[in-house]
Amino acid sequence: MYFMEAAGTVGLVGSMLPFLLVLVVMYFLIIRPQKKKDKQMQDMRSSVEIGDSITTIGGIVGIVVSIKEDTLVVETGTDRSKIRFKRWAISEVNKLSAE
Repeated sequence: MYFMEAAGTVGLVGSMLPFLLVLVVMYFLIIRPQKKKDKQMQDMRSSVEIGDSITTIGGIVGIVVSIKEDTLVVETGTDRSKIRFKRWAISEVNKLSAE
């Protein structure tokens, strides 16, 4: 009787093994790289400083003139228009090197 219960448990573990392997593969191929990319984007957005040239997710390019907690003011165009953006809307930061 004990042998039958043990065989049933081994069968259950054996049938769950492919499912667990798929989950592990999905974690390393999809979830982990996405978390790493999200962390890099967060670090990039938190490192913005006044004077940096940025591009927003909407394609607006400008220079940061003011920074608050979660917003920043960007100066765009030759007429020096100022637009306020949320920090999450930054897609690219171009650090201006000190010359």
